[in-house]
This record gives sequence, structure tokens and C-alpha cells, in this order.
Amino acid sequence: MSDAGRLPGLIPFAQQYRASGVLVHITSLPSPYGIGDVGPAAFAMVDRLQAAGQSWWQALPLGPTGYGNSPYQSLSSFAGNGLLISPDCLIEEGLLQASDCDEGRSFPKNAVEYDAVISFKHQLFEKAWTTFSAIPHSALRLDYDQFCVEQAHWLDDYALFRALKARDGGASYLEWPAELVRREPASLARATRDLAEPIDQFRFAQFLLFRQGKRLREHARARGVHLIGDLPFFVSPDSSDVWANPELFLLDEHHRPRFVGGVPPDYFSAQGQLWGNPVYDWEALRRTGYRWCIDRLRALLTHVDVVRLDHFRGFAAAWHVPAEAKTAQFGQWVSGPGADFFSAVQKELGTLPFIAEDLGVITPDVSSLRDQFQLPGTRILQFAFDGHSDNPYLPGNYIPNTVVYTGTHDNNTTRGWFESLPEDQRRNLWNHLKRAAGKSEEVAWELIRLAWSSVAGLAIAPLQDLLNLGAEARMNLPGSTEGNWRWRCTDEMLSAPVFDRLRGLTMTSDRGL
Repeated sequence: MSDAGRLPGLIPFAQQYRASGVLVHITSLPSPYGIGDVGPAAFAMVDRLQAAGQSWWQALPLGPTGYGNSPYQSLSSFAGNGLLISPDCLIEEGLLQASDCDEGRSFPKNAVEYDAVISFKHQLFEKAWTTFSAIPHSALRLDYDQFCVEQAHWLDDYALFRALKARDGGASYLEWPAELVRREPASLARATRDLAEPIDQFRFAQFLLFRQGKRLREHARARGVHLIGDLPFFVSPDSSDVWANPELFLLDEHHRPRFVGGVPPDYFSAQGQLWGNPVYDWEALRRTGYRWCIDRLRALLTHVDVVRLDHFRGFAAAWHVPAEAKTAQFGQWVSGPGADFFSAVQKELGTLPFIAEDLGVITPDVSSLRDQFQLPGTRILQFAFDGHSDNPYLPGNYIPNTVVYTGTHDNNTTRGWFESLPEDQRRNLWNHLKRAAGKSEEVAWELIRLAWSSVAGLAIAPLQDLLNLGAEARMNLPGSTEGNWRWRCTDEMLSAPVFDRLRGLTMTSDRGL
């Protein structure tokens, strides 16, 4: 284990370091209000992880979601998702009454109904804002004013962006009047005056969420549980990031993307994945010393201890697809910032608290960049059983500076994955485990044991695998836009003895707290 007082993860996972954790997004936690939040259930999850000997909790991106409710299509790289604000904490602070929340108790417990939840949470927030506005000289007001000053470098643009979107019925900012798209100073000043109250409301929502998130992080640190955040490589085309910083992206004269991000045909899609995100002008970013990128990282690191760098290969080269293309099959690899970027980040932050999500088409330049900065790479056990002994996802091919997962949010659950496998790959799995063929309900824990017994410094399993759930509990199906990001667990699921079982495995694998 790491030296006393040194936070694991701020150094590469060395030979002597062994730990484990659980992947579950905050929206998936139980709550009476239709969606998980950073309130009591999140605190209880920290306590449950500690009791099970786990030292890591990984979540998905925490930003405000836009298209398709995807956490990977956030309206801002700096803001948090207002749906994660805990009504229980607002009741505790006197901003809501318990009776204000009664409607939420009728929502389904096992899935997020986003339209209904968004409407309900908006009503709650309006009531909290009304209460807050009626006590202008409170200590809470002083804290809010200080927050607005400290976060003004991103908060002012974000709040204006959200207020303008709300005024225009949620339309993309590219559909706004041209003078607002171009950010002409006179038009921005007029909009800021006209929308003063909704702008303040959007600032207030961020204040509440940051305040509650800080309490959760302090609780986790006190319990020895470290938080892993997730930073999407690209940003949403309809975001305050692009609107406020158009010079940092490859856009045309109308501020529309010239190229969009994606990946060529791969494991998940025969036509590739066309994400539609604008791509960076890395030369423009380099001239600023990557200031916006570093600010983006610093913002997330106020909430978490370590950042998973989604689509790490994009820092070496990214797949640029012409904006008018219908699929991602035809594009080109364009070099990213490479070592120059990470050297600048290291100089600024003093450390590189990152996990490289080095999945997909990995070429030698990607591995070289990862290894140059000693970043732990990522291995997925569900990719391991093609019958080839040199498969990099087989545990025998790991090095200690690795984070191994049974699966991720983009995979089926391990049980669902196994049930969809052809018979030869099922046999490969059982042969690798050196045991007779078993039942599908045995597979998830077999892979958890395999991950925990590997040399990887950190082993992580999605909560769905711990609970041995099937395909119905899948979080995301890449390439689809319907029905994703909805799965939730219930209190009954979390009261099952699986955490005792996990603690036993963790201790025998020498990964315990």
C-alpha cells in the first residue's frame, strides 16, 4: 500500500500498491426523488465502500447533461449537473420543506424518467430560490456571493448561456440571433441585463451543488475512500465551452464545426462512432499554454482525487470526420498535442493524477505517450477471451501500473455480455479459468475474482457486476441515443450480502484498506 499520508493515485500504481473499488454513477444511487444525488445515499455509498475494504469510487462525468441526457455531452466542462442537488440537503438547510418533495416519491425506483425528474427538480429549485431570495443578508448569501466571485471565470458565461437557452426553449445556441452567436459585447451586455434573475438562479444552482459536493468529498476523504472523476476528451457542440471560446475549436465563419470527433469502425460499431463533437484547434490552445484545458482539469480536481482521461488516444491523434458526413467510416487521424500538453499540465499542477482510458485503436504513439508520463493504462476483462494468448486484456499480460475493469459503462453487464457470447468464446473463458463450464450467474464474480487476483494496481467492478445483474441493467449502448443512462439500484439491492463477499475477496487479494 502507499506511504502513510500519501494519496494513492497521484503516483503510478507501483508494484507494491494494490487497491480496488466500484464504478457507479451518482444518478444510479437510490433516492426518493427519481434520480441519485450527492445527498444521503452518496454518503451511505462511501460508508458501504469503506466497510467492504474499498478505497476507490469511480463515477461518470458530473457536468450538466444536454442531448440524450448523456454525461459525455455536457453543457459545460466546469459546471455540475443540477439534477444531482440533494433535496434532503436543501431541507436540512431550510431552503425546502419536506412536503415540497412529496411528488418525487412516486417516481420509479429502478430507472430515471428524465423528463419527469427534470420538471420536478426544477420546481424544487424554484422554491429553494424563492426562500433564499427572501433572506438577503444571511450567511448563505455571503457564501453565495463569494462563490460567484471565485468562479466568475467560467460561471458568468455558463449562467448567461443557460439563461439564453431557457429563454429560447432549449434551442442550440447556433439558432440564436447572429450577434449573440458572435458574442458581440453590446448584445451580451443587453442580454445580461434582461436576464439578470435567471442568470442568478443558474449561478445559485451551481453554488448549491458545489457546496453539497464539497461535503461529500470531505466525508469520503475522512473514510479513506478516494474519488475518480471522468473527463470527456471532447466537449458538446452545444455548450458554453464552445460558445464562450470559439477560437479554441475548428469552426467555420458561422461558428459551426468544420470537423467532428468520432472513431473509425471498432468493437462497438461496424460504421464507427460519429460523436458529432467539435474538434480542437491545438495550435491555438498551445499558444495560450493550454490555459483552458488546464482550467478544465483543475475544475474537476476540486471535486475528485483522480481523473480518468476519456479517449486518451485523442491526445496522440484523434479521428476527424467532415462535419457533413453521415457515418464515421471516412475520416482521418489528426495529431493531438502529445507530450507538450502533459508537460504543460505537470508544470502547472505539479502532478498528473490521471488514468489513461487507452481503449480502441491503440497505436505505438499512444502507448509511448502514456508510458512517457507513467500514466496507468486501462484493461477490460470482457475483451480478453478471443483465444489469443497475446491478447493485452488477459491478466497474464498486465503490468502493475494498470487499472483493470470487468466492464465499463459502455459495455454490457458481465452477465449480459456472457449470455450474448458465441459458444467458442464461452469455452475460452472457462478454459482460461481452468474450470468446467458453469452457469451465466457465476460469470460476473469469476471475472471480479480474476481482476482482483491480477497484478494490476487497481481493480474496479461496476456495481451491476457486483449485484450479478443482466443486460437489463446496462448503462449505455454506444451508437444509440434512446434509453441510456437510466439504470438505478434500489436500497434492497444494496442491502444484499454482496459487499460482505466483496470485502472477503478484497482482503484475500491483499487489496483492502
